[in-house]
Amino acid sequence: MPAVIGLGGGWPAILRGVIGPWPRAGLVVTVALYAVAMAYLESAVVVYLREALGVPTGDVFPIDLESELSGRLGWIEVGREAATLVMIGAVGWILGRSGLERLAWAAVVFGTWDIGYYCWLWVFSGWPESLATWDLLFLIPVPWAGPVWAPMAVSAALIGFGLALAGRYGAGMTARAGWLTIGGLVLGGLVVIVSFTLNAAVVLEPSIPTDFAWPLFALGMGIGALAAMAILRSAAR
Repeated sequence: MPAVIGLGGGWPAILRGVIGPWPRAGLVVTVALYAVAMAYLESAVVVYLREALGVPTGDVFPIDLESELSGRLGWIEVGREAATLVMIGAVGWILGRSGLERLAWAAVVFGTWDIGYYCWLWVFSGWPESLATWDLLFLIPVPWAGPVWAPMAVSAALIGFGLALAGRYGAGMTARAGWLTIGGLVLGGLVVIVSFTLNAAVVLEPSIPTDFAWPLFALGMGIGALAAMAILRSAAR
């Protein structure tokens, strides 16, 4: 990433360039409240459905592929996940004036919603017991599984990147993303997703996953972080 590698001034200069201006506090609070409220609703629905089906909250593995939850209700769950992404994308589209600015706000909403989801589940049910607890993260196109700390780490990174990038646009700056940085974001995201889906076969056996490909996860996060830093460094008035 030419915008990061070879930068004069060392790490302090890099950090100053990455942190930069942040969005207005009132706007950040409003977006955060929306995402936290969205997380409340989703976690409440999970608790309600689990209670109605007589399945304890957090009792995810092994998956019973013959159950009603994995059949007709499973397709409803896939639709709910897709609808969640539409809701997150809609907020980014409304707040942003360009592709990158929309991406920034969508990242903030996604990260806040995801962390809030686990926090509300813990408040309602005491699950997850710890950050090392495994969860079924997503179903599209195959099951994603991993310890809770992993998606929360991704969400924290998305919040930081989103706020830093949105703040630049709020200050009248414009960021640039070339093919190299876009490719870095996509590649990093794909590597992280692969680390979650490597247990798909174990989940579908059905069995209980125990091994997480954290070196692959760390590699994907590192690639994405370098690309994100390059985008933030590119911002100019």
